[in-house]
Amino acid sequence: RLRRRLSALHSFIVPLSIPGPTVEASTLSAIAGACRDSETLRFTYHGRDAAASAREVEPHWLVHTGHRWYLVAWDRGREDWRTFRADRIDGCPAAGLRFTPRKPPDNDLAAYVSRSLAYAPYPYRARVLLHAPLETMTGRIPPSAGTLARAGAKRCTLDLGAKSLDRIAVYLALAGVDFEVQDPPELREHMRVL
Repeated sequence: RLRRRLSALHSFIVPLSIPGPTVEASTLSAIAGACRDSETLRFTYHGRDAAASAREVEPHWLVHTGHRWYLVAWDRGREDWRTFRADRIDGCPAAGLRFTPRKPPDNDLAAYVSRSLAYAPYPYRARVLLHAPLETMTGRIPPSAGTLARAGAKRCTLDLGAKSLDRIAVYLALAGVDFEVQDPPELREHMRVL
């Protein structure tokens, strides 16, 4: 009888999942091993515009945002820290020479990756004071959408970016809390018009 109920239950359940890009376990394993062993990696990377480029990096950390894997690495060709989406790396990266690990670009790697995803790559950027505690907004705003910081017991700041002021305005309107635009001034004016 219990078995029939469970069978009936399973036959009427439809999973609703957010499909995301997948990464082969062998790719993640190769990256993690190179991070652990301080070995350079060579791979072909596809950027946002899908253009392919050859990269040689010093891998330091893998960060998982809940939907995607990111590699934080020193890019030898660009001589700077970069964040790479693991699903945009072609095949399994090749390990190379050993390197001496560098000081991280930020003490809080999750915040560093959040900034590189939600703020840095966009032409329009904003800083907003939200009239809600950090703990409340952490549950509403994912790290990929913006970087939150405490601004007292009952307020926090949000740094975010987008392709247009309209997108930022809509996102803020949907946040469900009172807010003050701190920067840029043109967003304040845009919000008044809207």
